Amino acid sequence: MSAPAFDFSHLSPEERIQLAADLWDSVADSTAIPVPAAHAEELRRRVARLERDGARGEPWRDTLARIEQRLTSRAG
Repeated sequence: MSAPAFDFSHLSPEERIQLAADLWDSVADSTAIPVPAAHAEELRRRVARLERDGARGEPWRDTLARIEQRLTSRAG
């Protein structure tokens, strides 16, 4: 791995995390970031499936409650 262009070793872990977040935020809203054709096609495919089949799955809280209920019934 090559040496980084900037030396961040003097920053605390918290400061480096904040720097990464700030850097991400500086490009996250940009429309200039190209989307690979394969990614765009996958998004179109998923939207089409959602429109065709509706939402699939269940809320995570329902799943967790069902798992906890199974574990409780096995333990008793």
